[in-house]
Amino acid sequence: MKITPIEIQQHQFKTRMLGYDSSAVDLFLEMVADELERLHKQNHELKETLARTRTALDQMKDREQSLQQTLMTAQQVTEELKSTARKEAEVVMVDARMQGEQIVRSADERRLQLIREIQEIKRQKISFECGLRALLDGHMKLLDMENFAIEESEESNALLENQLSLKAPEYRR
Repeated sequence: MKITPIEIQQHQFKTRMLGYDSSAVDLFLEMVADELERLHKQNHELKETLARTRTALDQMKDREQSLQQTLMTAQQVTEELKSTARKEAEVVMVDARMQGEQIVRSADERRLQLIREIQEIKRQKISFECGLRALLDGHMKLLDMENFAIEESEESNALLENQLSLKAPEYRR
């Protein structure tokens, strides 16, 4: 049975001739003692629960702090990784640009070299054609001279024959 402080204050003992009824006072004191013992146990249990709760709370605060530190460390590492990745990407991009420029320069040099070679081949072709034309012209002149010599020879033979035929009657007589 629970006894409240108001009940204790308002409790009245029956009086007897020589004072209060001792059995009622003893019964009431026993009830108060039981209630105080129950409250003492409950208070002790509550203190233990509170201590466990505080310990758990402290542990959770420690965990929370540890998690926050871990999270902050993870964020810092993430930022460092991002920064490192950006720097590496920039290095790769610069390297790629340099290689690209080198390739373009090399291609331009090769293109110019090929143009020079083509021009040289054209010059050699023109030189060869001029030489061939000169050779052909020379051969054509030789052929013309040979034809002329043959014609001249035929004409001279014809003239000789004419002269011989004109003189031949004299020899025939």
